[in-house]
Amino acid sequence: MFSGHHVFILLFLYRYVRLAVNLVAFCLHRPIPLPENPRLTSQDVTVVIPSLQGDGGELWETIRSILATEPHEIILVTVEAQEQRARKMAKESNFSKVRICSVSQPNKRRQMVRAIPEVRTEITIFADDDVTWPSTLLPWMLAPLEDEQYGGVGTNQRLRRADRPNLQQRIWGYLGALYLERRNFDCASCMFIDGGLPCLSGRTVAYRTSILRDESFTYQFTHEEWLGQYQLNADDDNFITRWLISHGKKISYQHHKQAEVLTTLEDNAKFLKQCLRWSRSNWRSNITSMFCDGHIWTCQPWSAYAVYLTTVSHWAILWDSLLIYLYFDMAGSWPRESQELGLAMLASWIFLSKFLKLLGHYIRYPIDFLLLPVSILFGYFHGLIKGYAMLSLNVTAWGSREGADDDDAYRMIRVSQKHQEALEFQNAICYTQ
Repeated sequence: MFSGHHVFILLFLYRYVRLAVNLVAFCLHRPIPLPENPRLTSQDVTVVIPSLQGDGGELWETIRSILATEPHEIILVTVEAQEQRARKMAKESNFSKVRICSVSQPNKRRQMVRAIPEVRTEITIFADDDVTWPSTLLPWMLAPLEDEQYGGVGTNQRLRRADRPNLQQRIWGYLGALYLERRNFDCASCMFIDGGLPCLSGRTVAYRTSILRDESFTYQFTHEEWLGQYQLNADDDNFITRWLISHGKKISYQHHKQAEVLTTLEDNAKFLKQCLRWSRSNWRSNITSMFCDGHIWTCQPWSAYAVYLTTVSHWAILWDSLLIYLYFDMAGSWPRESQELGLAMLASWIFLSKFLKLLGHYIRYPIDFLLLPVSILFGYFHGLIKGYAMLSLNVTAWGSREGADDDDAYRMIRVSQKHQEALEFQNAICYTQ
């Protein structure tokens, strides 16, 4: 019969075995090394950049950093209203390797599908329009793809820190940097254990072009359904990650300084809207992975426990409160000194667990350790964001980027019964072919 003592131990182990094992795995993880005689080179790479504005200083810097890696070509996909602006930018900047194309509506999936038929190389890399690449990136991204079993490769990501930030920017930037640090940790740890990770982030990710051109992939990518009621046109990177896993392709994550991509996040209150969007995406994708696709349970069992299940089970303030309550219930008959010692040990461990996986960030930026209480409080507050996201999964708005929500209604379209039956019929044909 279970007592409070047993429940405390089970909950403690469920929560912290994951952290302990991941800490060891993170320390042991090594990226796939560069081959001595690589078959793939930068000339086998086309970089596709979906962009809303098609111009601007940030996009210019992104393109310049990518051109420094000498890819075969860059395809910039913007919206029709900005196409001439993008062409003018490319001409004035003498970007001879940049090709411009456009779509009618600003939707990333539609922009990606528009570019794929234009790719003439074996490897396609999708990159956001606000990233900075190191000149050493491509050899590291191509190394895993020397093996035909690999279908996709992700990269290490860090925040591009603001120059001379004010206090508000420093705090929001700190929270954004920890988000990426936490993600790097989870990806590297799970990759070492079972070859899984939360998602191949679309900020910069490489795929075999043959996979993206597969007719079945294209159809499913442009006709994904959510809850059988909506056609989902958001969460593109989550979909492709699930597709690779379900079709037996390996994925890789190159955690190395020379494969480190810099990116930007909001450094103001709009960061909360980014967190809300990410949380909704995680809910939708992880529920699909766990309870619809189901492949992760056999292909990536550790990742299923360490990453996917946290979507439904990780609520920091509830877990911490419950553990402390169960501790007092368990230790009620102990001598006072033993109670105090045990409570001090439990509280110390809970505190340590809040920053152990983020230790790399604090080593690089020791001054940020002063902001640790902000991180802990935000972790508790994030439970509210996560809860609200769970109750609003049919919302796909960005809310943090100008022009990004002009066609938000297209990202999730309610499917009529007749249309749904037609989609199911076409899916059945697709699966039997």
